[in-house]
Order: sequence, then C-alpha cells, then structure tokens
Amino acid sequence: MIKPLADRIVIKVIEDTEQTSGGIFIPDSAKEKPQKGEIVAIGLGKMNDKGEREPLDVKVGDIVLYAKYAGTDIKMDGVEYKILSVKDALAVIE
Repeated sequence: MIKPLADRIVIKVIEDTEQTSGGIFIPDSAKEKPQKGEIVAIGLGKMNDKGEREPLDVKVGDIVLYAKYAGTDIKMDGVEYKILSVKDALAVIE
C-alpha cells in the first residue's frame, strides 16, 4: 500500500453511477471527473515552526469531496487512487 508523506492523503476514487435516474446510460466521454473518494491512508502531518506535527482534520475511512483537478492520479491493482494534500480536501461527507 501507499504511505503518504507529511500532510498528504491517499483517496480511493468513488465513481458516480453510469446511469441516470431515468435509465439513460452516460458514456465515459460525457462524464465529469469524480470529486469524491474514501481516504485509505494519511500522512503524519505537516511540521510547524516549533518542530511539532500538526494533526490532520481527516481520518482513514472518511468520505471526502476534493478539488476537481487536485492531486496525482495513480492506479494500483486495477483500482484508481489519488494522492493529494489535505488542503485540497474540501469537505467530509457524513
């Protein structure tokens, strides 16, 4: 598994459904980039000026919305992940 550094998080991308509520299938070319994912790993936190680690506002298992073009996309074992800074996580979905 991937172990992020500092204030970075690893998100397993959650794809939206490929069919509308009316039953129409949406082709891949018409889909928007996903902006939702589950956190699967977090870094230890950023070091502040005092040399202490700042805790992150998220935890493993949280479902988050993130900025549309944020982070780096990677694929491992057929699963799509995204590595991004915690500041690019916009909200936690509860």
